[in-house]
Amino acid sequence: MTDPDAAAAAPEPRRAPRDPEPAERRAERRRREEENKRSENPHSPQAHLRARHQLELRSRWVDHLVDEAIERGEFDDLPLAGKPIPGLGTHHDPDWWLKQLVEREQITGVLPEAFQLRKDDAALDDSLDREFSEARVREVLEEFNRRVVEARRQLLGGPPVVTPLRDVDAEVARWRQRNRR
Repeated sequence: MTDPDAAAAAPEPRRAPRDPEPAERRAERRRREEENKRSENPHSPQAHLRARHQLELRSRWVDHLVDEAIERGEFDDLPLAGKPIPGLGTHHDPDWWLKQLVEREQITGVLPEAFQLRKDDAALDDSLDREFSEARVREVLEEFNRRVVEARRQLLGGPPVVTPLRDVDAEVARWRQRNRR
């Protein structure tokens, strides 16, 4: 037989606390909440409050990340530390970032064709002066004229093409005169 004192001293096996809501009901409740969120009018006050709350949480998270980065010293020794940011305060230019990118990366050839042709036309004499043969000068001039004609045929819009065609024979004669010196 068993000893009654030993039985009283042995602890009873512990039972896990009973979950007040079984897993199936929790899953069903979550599914209904998600469905309600999807079917909810995005202009309702509840949706507006939920969105504001999410933005507030995100704002706090970003502030926390910035504070941690400051503590680690990641913002120390920045190139413009203690100096005004160039270009601020003069006038509003919505394309400021694009212009800075083009300048910083020295990007060329992304102008609309009409502007690129004007730029190329202004630099064409210098470009021709770097050529050594008359045949190559003619080739460069014919390519330039082809680009002007092609740009005039484009129906894509943009600024008008006002760049004149170059007279190949006259330009070759001018090239010869410049190279005689």
